[in-house]
Amino acid sequence: MGLNERSLHELIGLLERGEASLEEIIHDLYRAIEEKDNSIRAYLELADREELLAQARANASKPLRGLPIAIKDNISTVGFRTTCGSRFLRDFEPIYDATVVKRLKAAGATILGKTNLDEFAMGSSTENSAFFPTRNPHDLERVPGGSSGGSAAAVAAHEALAALGSDTGGSIRQPAALCGVVGLKPTYGLVSRYGLVAFASSLDQIGPLTKDVRDAALLLSIIAGRDPLDSTSIDGDNVDYTRELGEGIRGFRIGLPREYLREGLSEEALARVEEWKAIFKDLGAELREISLPHTEYAIPTYYLIASAEASANLARFDGVRYTSRASEESLEELYSASRDRGFGPEVKRRIMLGTYALAAGYYEQWYGKAQRVRRLIKEDFERAFQEVELVLTPTSPTPAFKLGERVADPLQMYLSDVYTVPASLAGLPAISVPGGEVGGLPFGLQLIAPHLQEGRLLRAAYAFERAFGPRPARPRAPGGRRSQRRARTGP
Repeated sequence: MGLNERSLHELIGLLERGEASLEEIIHDLYRAIEEKDNSIRAYLELADREELLAQARANASKPLRGLPIAIKDNISTVGFRTTCGSRFLRDFEPIYDATVVKRLKAAGATILGKTNLDEFAMGSSTENSAFFPTRNPHDLERVPGGSSGGSAAAVAAHEALAALGSDTGGSIRQPAALCGVVGLKPTYGLVSRYGLVAFASSLDQIGPLTKDVRDAALLLSIIAGRDPLDSTSIDGDNVDYTRELGEGIRGFRIGLPREYLREGLSEEALARVEEWKAIFKDLGAELREISLPHTEYAIPTYYLIASAEASANLARFDGVRYTSRASEESLEELYSASRDRGFGPEVKRRIMLGTYALAAGYYEQWYGKAQRVRRLIKEDFERAFQEVELVLTPTSPTPAFKLGERVADPLQMYLSDVYTVPASLAGLPAISVPGGEVGGLPFGLQLIAPHLQEGRLLRAAYAFERAFGPRPARPRAPGGRRSQRRARTGP
């Protein structure tokens, strides 16, 4: 086993005991990237190896010991471009770090590179990147999920020790499930969004993708907390989310929503759910059937709200600021031509849908109604959490689907997030952990907790992870060569 296949907390221990060196860890990481990433294409930009090693040595005495972390390319980073997977921003270089990046660096992390994503985080497969699709390390003919597919694939292929992603409707959890890694979406507001390029401001949240639950808890402890630069952020400083791990979950009441376990799941997927239930029972938890009756409205509600907010947020991309502009005579022509050339088809689709939903005469009929249904979905969870401590569901109805399989059918693509969207609409913390295989591919288990109950959520996920055992299939990407020097974005 290469050092790049170890978890963060294991490597910290090895470094503290002098049983490994930063040079060895970084060597193994770059070797994996050189061998695999020409096939997987998880990265849009990669740090220079010698520069990264020098930074790591300078941070070796801090808690994260200089260990490299990958960052989704819609999170601002000094020294790297932040493209959001879009031609609009292909040459944009931020002048500041996002708050989460500052906190990682303060804890001693270094930045390994920027990972690929669906353009402006709009997608469920990482096929909507303007530059190239990312492939699933377990089967190169399949998607890694999205929109944080680059981050999930990098961690799964051991091209990264851990990564940050963003989750609007499932964009951390769904790719984590499809790639067989851990993905955590915190409570809305627990992690600062300052420096995250906005998609849907009432839904966006940054979180970790990691090799195991302890690493997710470790990174959340670093990036969570109040930020005066983000008016939506809430208190959560100086919380050690690793503290409750290992305490057990005997007596926990876990709800299984009947609406999630109906049509759409194969017999093999249902068999995995039965296996999960048996494990939780063995751990001493009590399982109860619950109802979340407005679940069926979650997808249309989400796509109306998220698209409306995207329409407003992306209005700033006009060809005047941030990037190169089209050469047109009038201002109106400049805006139109720049947006036509800069945005991809999926982004245009959502902007048009959102603009329509916000238009005079339609606002209350569409956006206003969606907000009222969102409240009903939130109330469903509030009632459920009066009976149970956690909710258990699959993360995705299917394992990874083939590249190109759903591109022509946006509705089928959107339904990939049917189990993740409700928790996003309610602002709840949720985690995806590996739950075995369906059809020989990773299949994820999702746990959802009440607001600010990340400790409880991680405790249960850790208990399951230990009882279930390490069963992920090893990625099977063929070899290839990649330059050690920083890679440029683009085809």
